[in-house]
Amino acid sequence: MVVTGNDEEEREALQKYLSREFGMKDLGALKYFLGIEVSRSKGGIFLSQRKYALDLLHEMGMTACQPIDTPIEGLKFCITSDQVPVDKGRYQRLIGRLMYLSHTKPDLAYALSVVSQFMYNPGEQHMKAVMRILRYLKSNPGKGILFSKNGDYNNIEVYTDADWAGSTSDRRSTSGYFTFVGGNLVTWRSKKQHVVAVRALKQNIEA
Repeated sequence: MVVTGNDEEEREALQKYLSREFGMKDLGALKYFLGIEVSRSKGGIFLSQRKYALDLLHEMGMTACQPIDTPIEGLKFCITSDQVPVDKGRYQRLIGRLMYLSHTKPDLAYALSVVSQFMYNPGEQHMKAVMRILRYLKSNPGKGILFSKNGDYNNIEVYTDADWAGSTSDRRSTSGYFTFVGGNLVTWRSKKQHVVAVRALKQNIEA
């Protein structure tokens, strides 16, 4: 359990109450929790999952793989009748492990949203895309998120984009957004849209 807050007295009171109700021990300042590593400095708090990432690479036999600079290529993935099938269970477990990494690695959000669309019928091309994500992970397993101490927390910025009919099978787009509060990244998401965008539909008709 992680107990946090900006009121020291209230935090200590809560810890004392929990100690009376449950058998627990105060482990001090947070350093490691559920695979997430926490380090502090004068600049702020840094979160990463370096050990988790390295363990995953070791489990997949990719500790010596050639690293690459991008998690996904600009390809249009789809399901075809003649695709070479792969182990669906293995594919799903690997996607799940990578999804957990996205808690501190927003740069994986788009790539994972694309490959997760084929979890129930993966082919060789989709597995190759997942292996590419692992090779990208090898390039910098300690990459994470810094929450800076100094910032204007009244300043909120949101960025969004879409790939416009990125799916070749149903012409739906994958969109995403990033939200910054005081210059710190706090929320992010990449997801395939439920409907076909009007612009994408118009382009399809004209084509």
